[in-house]
Amino acid sequence: MFELRPVEAADAQAVRDFELANRAYFARFITDRGDAFFAHFDDSWATVLALHQAGVCLFHVLTTETGEVVGRFNLLEVEDRTANVGYRLAESVTGRGIATATVRELCRRAETRYHLRTLNAAAADENVASQKVLTKSGFTVTGPAAPAELGNKPGKWFRRTLGPAGR
Repeated sequence: MFELRPVEAADAQAVRDFELANRAYFARFITDRGDAFFAHFDDSWATVLALHQAGVCLFHVLTTETGEVVGRFNLLEVEDRTANVGYRLAESVTGRGIATATVRELCRRAETRYHLRTLNAAAADENVASQKVLTKSGFTVTGPAAPAELGNKPGKWFRRTLGPAGR
């Protein structure tokens, strides 16, 4: 029903549509990307593709059978076998366990495909749904996140160790 796959250059319009359609929903939990993001989307997309190609960040889209983008699931700041997890899921598909299943799949790929050993993620205190997704996906709280890291909202950092030590 859904497919998680690495981004491709051809995903630009579908990702833009996804971001625009869910902009107000996302702004309830994280900092809004702002009008400049959409005005200069092509430049931002070129940066995304370059970072992905270099392996600095590993960007993925979650698509429906018809190719509609309904999520972005990313491994950011990849270094020393560690990365930060970030994700966004369309409001229209929330509440069905899709985020949890996809984060779990991203963790599996982080270990088996990208050979990472530690994943970190931050979630705002008011974003209870994201905290549940992370906990159900094997992450544990490691401490507070600075409000500046979460759009001026208090929150927590989570960590998951991959491989035999994390099982």
